[in-house]
Amino acid sequence: MKEISGKRMAVLVGCNYPNTEYELQGCINDVIAMKHMLSKRFGFDEKDIELLSDEEGSSALPTGANIKKALENMVDRAMEGDVLYFHYSGHGTLIPSLKQNEPHRKDEAIVPCDFNLITDMDFRQLVNKLPPKASFTVLSDSCHSGGLIDQEKEQIGPTTMASEDQARCSRPKFIPYDQVLQKLKQLTSIDTPNIGRHLKEHFKDQASLSFCLNKLDQAQLSLERATKDDYGILLSGCQSNETSADVSLEEGEGGEAHGAFSNAVQKVLMQNSGRLSNKEVVTKAREVLQEQLYKQHPCLYCSDENADATFLLQS
Repeated sequence: MKEISGKRMAVLVGCNYPNTEYELQGCINDVIAMKHMLSKRFGFDEKDIELLSDEEGSSALPTGANIKKALENMVDRAMEGDVLYFHYSGHGTLIPSLKQNEPHRKDEAIVPCDFNLITDMDFRQLVNKLPPKASFTVLSDSCHSGGLIDQEKEQIGPTTMASEDQARCSRPKFIPYDQVLQKLKQLTSIDTPNIGRHLKEHFKDQASLSFCLNKLDQAQLSLERATKDDYGILLSGCQSNETSADVSLEEGEGGEAHGAFSNAVQKVLMQNSGRLSNKEVVTKAREVLQEQLYKQHPCLYCSDENADATFLLQS
């Protein structure tokens, strides 16, 4: 991709789910650290960085509606050559696919603090709306995050690199589908295994496109992907069949909780002051996690051109 100087905008989301059975410790720390990195190294103006967290006293909670609104506003503002970045640290899950001809497949989703799931199809729609030569980098430090942009090409992942068994495992950033469904049943008081019905009933038009579009509209969304340039770039904390680790205060280096993948990316960027390609960032993050014996394998999904493009088009 030709490096064109433009606006730099970011949305950063950290979900710790405090005082719940799903509580994590390091997610807010992850996005605070990345906010500092974006402004100091990558030229992002703080006024163009929006941070959503469920920290006590937060002015904007990371609900599904708030996250999607922030992302849609960022994409709508984008012009040719702009650099867009989304960093998510929190739980992920897998849901039964509703896509045509994929009855046995599962789709990736992130879990906002209110359980209004955001799926791979939502991210595909955002990427499809980008103007020419704008880049949209998604870093998702969550379980089952490989493939979080629907139909994005795998550059580094389960079919391109062999994975070795490793030993270390902290708390996974994963909420099983049956627990997500049970939580939604509590919200709607409807006894049905149809997750789409729960989401549409409780969140109305703020529910994911995966549950609001009919099969014809879903096919059209896929067709748009096949007929235009693709500027989406996904750095995932793990493969779609793996979990990502949340490292507790006791385990974390320097006495600070963090996400294993977010922390690995921070290490890579701090240890390499020059330009790094997207492929190099993911490869080096894999090496860091392997040295730390974490049982997760970060992946890269994007076009061939963007695999070799500089991470966040650093100048």
